Amino acid sequence: MHDTTVDSERTMPGASGVRSRQYLALALLAAAMVAIGFWPSYFGVFLTGTPDVSALIHVHAAVYVGWLVLFIVQVALAATGRIALHMRLGNWLMAYGLLLVVAGLMASWDGFGIRFESDGARRAEQWVFGALRDLVFFVPFLVTGWLYRRRPEVHKRLMIVATTVLLVPAIGRMGFLGRPPPLWAFMAVWPLPVYVAMLHDFRTRGLVHPVYVIGVAAMLAHRVVLPLRDTDAWHALAAQISAIYSALR
Repeated sequence: MHDTTVDSERTMPGASGVRSRQYLALALLAAAMVAIGFWPSYFGVFLTGTPDVSALIHVHAAVYVGWLVLFIVQVALAATGRIALHMRLGNWLMAYGLLLVVAGLMASWDGFGIRFESDGARRAEQWVFGALRDLVFFVPFLVTGWLYRRRPEVHKRLMIVATTVLLVPAIGRMGFLGRPPPLWAFMAVWPLPVYVAMLHDFRTRGLVHPVYVIGVAAMLAHRVVLPLRDTDAWHALAAQISAIYSALR
């Protein structure tokens, strides 16, 4: 079936660019939030030395930052009307998203091992619950963004939500929110790019796109499922992870 939506995006780059500039601002906001969150424990440490983390964590950080850079480039291409290049690069960005997931799993395994050795199995099992939870909430938005790549109005909102979900480790490191931050503070800051996008939607369209509502609901669910790490079901699964780690030591 002929896709008139994609054709209209290609043939009217000026209109697309005007609509997309707000997304460039949101992408830069997301990058700023990452810099603020990780500055004390990672980025800022490079000014005086090297962060005391494993090589795998450095790889994970590089892949993570790479996603943000590529995302900003993608949004900038759309904002300046280079839609064809944006769509070609989009295929690689989705592949990079898979690399991001793999790097996240590897970093989760590395972090699990460090905590297993220093704090014991129970602490490691609780920690890895949070690490895997981040990926579980990110992947559906990434995959759905790929599936809706020929529907720009849905696709770009899905990618904003997916990238905002990735901000969760940075928010958790913002000490000024509290340690641990209360739910209201976490939810006031973490979805900030989505909140701004919702406000823009309401101001320009008179309504908020459902993707943003689903995104905020998912982020809230991400926080409220934390008690599941203390359930018998999770302990049983986590015990298998501990057994595998012990066998591979």
